[in-house]
Amino acid sequence: MTAMRILLVGAGGVGGAFAAIAARRDFFETLVVADHDLARAERAAGIDERYVAAQVDASSTDAVLALCREHRITHVMNAVDPVFDMPVFDAALAAGADYVDMAMSLSRPHPEAPYERCGVKLGDEQFAKAGQWETAGRLALVGMGVEPGLSDVFARYAADHLFSEIDELGTRDGADLVVTDEHGNEVFAPSFSMWTTIEECLNPPVIWTGDGSGAGTWHTTAPFSEPELFDFPEGIGPVECVNVEHEEVLLMPRWIDCRRATFKYGLGEELITILKVLHTLGLDSTEKVRVKGVEVSPRDVVAAVLPDPAGIGPRMRGKTCAGLWVTGTGKDGRPRSTYLYHVVDNEWSMAEYGHQCVVWQTAINPVVALELLATGVWQGSGVLGPEAFDAVPFLDLLTAYGSPWGIEDREPAVLVSTPVHGAGRIAPADAPPLS
Repeated sequence: MTAMRILLVGAGGVGGAFAAIAARRDFFETLVVADHDLARAERAAGIDERYVAAQVDASSTDAVLALCREHRITHVMNAVDPVFDMPVFDAALAAGADYVDMAMSLSRPHPEAPYERCGVKLGDEQFAKAGQWETAGRLALVGMGVEPGLSDVFARYAADHLFSEIDELGTRDGADLVVTDEHGNEVFAPSFSMWTTIEECLNPPVIWTGDGSGAGTWHTTAPFSEPELFDFPEGIGPVECVNVEHEEVLLMPRWIDCRRATFKYGLGEELITILKVLHTLGLDSTEKVRVKGVEVSPRDVVAAVLPDPAGIGPRMRGKTCAGLWVTGTGKDGRPRSTYLYHVVDNEWSMAEYGHQCVVWQTAINPVVALELLATGVWQGSGVLGPEAFDAVPFLDLLTAYGSPWGIEDREPAVLVSTPVHGAGRIAPADAPPLS
């Protein structure tokens, strides 16, 4: 098997965490860390002798392709905002490399009925090129972060091992994170890319409705719709979650039969208010405007004036939880309601890796996936989501990385708890063992 040579495009919060996690693994030969800011790439690359820093314009397919050829890249790892997905995606195919992404190509709302009908859906541009990837014998693994990503792995695991019929695959994301200033006062500071947060939270959320046998349709609703109070595990507690556009809803029904697929995010009243104000003022727009002779995108300005998510870790406390709430009929023929989840404590991720918990939780999953691809445990060609692969090897390896996952059966299963790495794995008595 050819030695894996990875091009990491983007050395921001998630890219930096990816580099730190991968540095502890030996499944690859070289990691080229590329960013538009060479100094940032050099900082991320300075931790391992296998790493090389490079400057790149992620909006240029030719620039990414040139780096691939220069360094004989076998796998392109995309860690930039999804606005750059297609140039990086196309460059990987042109270079004859496999591709891993933590998001998918961007959507465009329906021009006449944005809160009822889908326009261009997340991932449509990439899936339209699936035949080219299959013909080339190359793999584009899309949506392989935490959400999407690990939540999609949970969906595969639930379908294979826990449920005979699935009513709803409901991704639920929440946290009790707090960021403070130098005086200890709570401040607003997004823990993830503000550009991406604006994109997914203000676009029309997508919902899948099917008959449980693969047939169904996607439709949209209004942003922040269908609020519900969801009780998150490990001390986080109840958080109000609302509908948000997200890739899981566009991925899961392609491989897993269900009657409904949703994504709800615990945004919090403050962030929802800020997002609504940004939209009202037009500051969410990506169209450039001229200001004192300079053309700028309002959304780029908003992202630039807020704290960099990569740097807020020392002032952050709390936990973040990503997971999938599955309802339906269990393998025993009885009704079942199960939450599969992954919790990361910011104090732990900062002490162990020097990266805040949200970006670290996102970054660990593509590292695990790349290791499975390097060892041949996961194989495939075309444009595929995490649901297309066996979930058990992924969950085994995630635990081996020192980052366990958990299960809660929320009636009627009896829970047993076994502490693992401080986070704990809660598993119903009838859960199949992991190898």
